[in-house]
Amino acid sequence: MVGSDENCQGVIRPSNQQRGMGHNRRALSTINGNIVEAPQYPRKVHKKDSSIDKSVDGDKNPIHRPITRKYAAQIDGKQQQPTLQVTKPPVQKAPSRNELVEGPIIIDVEDYKATSDYVVPMSVQHTEAMMEEIDRMDEEIEMEDVEETLIVDIDSADKKDTLAVVEYIDDIHAYYKKIESSSSAPPNYMEQQFDINERMRAILIDWLIEVHYKFELMEETLYLTINLIDRFLAVQPVVRKQLQLVGVTAMLLACKYEEVSVPVVQDLVLISDKAYTEKEVLEMEKLMINTLQFKLSVPTAYVFMKRFLKAAQSDKKVELLSFFMTELCLVEYETLRFPPSMLAAAAIFTAQCTLGVTKEWTKTCEKYSNYTRDQLLECSKLMVTFHQKAATGRLTGVHRKYSISKYGFVAKFPPASSLLETRFF
Repeated sequence: MVGSDENCQGVIRPSNQQRGMGHNRRALSTINGNIVEAPQYPRKVHKKDSSIDKSVDGDKNPIHRPITRKYAAQIDGKQQQPTLQVTKPPVQKAPSRNELVEGPIIIDVEDYKATSDYVVPMSVQHTEAMMEEIDRMDEEIEMEDVEETLIVDIDSADKKDTLAVVEYIDDIHAYYKKIESSSSAPPNYMEQQFDINERMRAILIDWLIEVHYKFELMEETLYLTINLIDRFLAVQPVVRKQLQLVGVTAMLLACKYEEVSVPVVQDLVLISDKAYTEKEVLEMEKLMINTLQFKLSVPTAYVFMKRFLKAAQSDKKVELLSFFMTELCLVEYETLRFPPSMLAAAAIFTAQCTLGVTKEWTKTCEKYSNYTRDQLLECSKLMVTFHQKAATGRLTGVHRKYSISKYGFVAKFPPASSLLETRFF
């Protein structure tokens, strides 16, 4: 055997102290005669298990350790230990003298549970709980994504239409929603009146609906007229002889606010069979406008109706039937307990059920109306009862109006009686 450094990895070398004893060198033949060949082990050593154990000492110099039988047994014992696989963040610390760890420690939870008879460590339990929580959060996020996809952006097609004011429409209706309660009459104001009652009010409004149709006025005018009447009667006592005067004066104010071409006072006097003079109409106009403090910009059911019809993607029949339902509610005093936005949403929902379009309130309608199906059921059931008796009795003005071809004969559709059997959830 040649005594070079490259081929003598198994040679037991003399220590530095032995080489330093004396100054005489021995002959090469003497050294070669003392060479002992390292024992061979019938196992395959991995690249990490070299014959020289290298670690870092204080001076960061490699320490060469000879392979002995005891050390080889230690290495073989370390390799036969099972490795558990769980991902663990690497620890920033210097390796010890007797072990060299490279990379993160990985523990496979499933293999550990299958092969081990011991209790699962707390770290593994925490890992499983964390994974279950992540899965649950993912499912919630997926459900939210599905709900968002069901909501339609009803203003996307009108972004180039300056009259649609897409940039402000949501803020405008949020403001309408905020002030609608303060802009409506109290639902029990008739208790303060000493000479008129709910029946008289219904007769007046049923007549005004016919007047509105004969004058071919805008829909906004009718809804504002009823709002002005109720708000005025809520704070001003009126005798029954002047109740019709209050009605025609309220329509005159609404026409001045909404219409381009306003009926003259003489026309309103004639339509009331000359029961009042022009002077009386103008005097009542001043009293009413000062009592209401010139507050004519109020959200009625009409402004909500147009928005919600757009959200419901309604056709012409659903639209006409929805207005039929709403005008039936204008006549009835008991519907004052519902805010205008709820009347509009419930009218559309009732119209859809009447035509058999759907009995569900879509996510898009729910988003833009801020009402759920269950919140609308009480008002919708009341509308069905109004529809059932609309053609009977003396107050049939709304039914006659919506029984002609101009309004699609929608009043003749059978009422959604099945809706009355629907329960609240």
